[in-house]
Amino acid sequence: MSKEQQLGLDANLRQGGLDTGGDVPALRAAFDVLMSQIPVAPDIQQSAIALGGVGGIQVVAGEVSTDNVILYFHGGVYVIGSAAASVPLVGDLARRTAMRIDTMDYRLGPEYPYPAAVQDAVAAYQGLLTQGVDPSRIAVAGESAGGGLAVAALLALRDAGAPLPACSFVMSPYVDLTLSGDSMEEKAELDPLLKPDALRTRVPDYVADGDAADPLVSPLFADLSGLPPLLIQVGSHEVLLSDAVRLAARAASADVPVILDVTPGVPHVFQAYAAMLDEGADALERATSFLTSHLSDGAAITT
Repeated sequence: MSKEQQLGLDANLRQGGLDTGGDVPALRAAFDVLMSQIPVAPDIQQSAIALGGVGGIQVVAGEVSTDNVILYFHGGVYVIGSAAASVPLVGDLARRTAMRIDTMDYRLGPEYPYPAAVQDAVAAYQGLLTQGVDPSRIAVAGESAGGGLAVAALLALRDAGAPLPACSFVMSPYVDLTLSGDSMEEKAELDPLLKPDALRTRVPDYVADGDAADPLVSPLFADLSGLPPLLIQVGSHEVLLSDAVRLAARAASADVPVILDVTPGVPHVFQAYAAMLDEGADALERATSFLTSHLSDGAAITT
């Protein structure tokens, strides 16, 4: 673990930071330009898909050795982001797990506020079941808002009586849109990416006329009982640290098998910088171990 790596990444993120509190069209354009500069490894294969009427990208790295599937939801405070922008991170995870990952383009606010994203997430999962994928071979994952959406989708599926996936892996989950966590202020200066004021600006884009404390908007306030095993990864230099810590506590209180994995000194979704940050690579290796231990053995497939 290199302090030099951490400091270098922090400086780079502050220099090229994105103002998530700005005008939505300009914010989306700036985000697309920023993400287009991140290279996709040459071994990553992408193909357009649709699951349950929701578009997305299927990502594999080389030969897939299992029939397990990770259903993935990108971040972006429910306003920006895309399946395409998630491919560099998703591709890295696909390579490590040797699994197929379906990363989805769920609808975004303010054009499509809650419950559109949750409806799309549930539809995509149901689309996998319609394809004949066994729930025991599915993991639901996501980062930031996508992490919160992954948990919300699990709650909606549970409440509908649907078969649940084998496990869930979320990175820096955004699960409290009331922004009540202590780390919102305590970590504001340390977080080079997310700022409380900018988050407050974006909340109405997703919540609209709803309630930010609705359990399907902010899963932190939900009864989490009955959910599958959960891995939560977060950095200590995040305004969303409290979201992750409190989500883990609520999951534990509800008898959900949960691992809270906090990495010191790193920023929001630090796994995306695994190529330059040892902590990011190590975290993805731990995630790989979690995913492979909970998903059914898919070694019977021959490629």
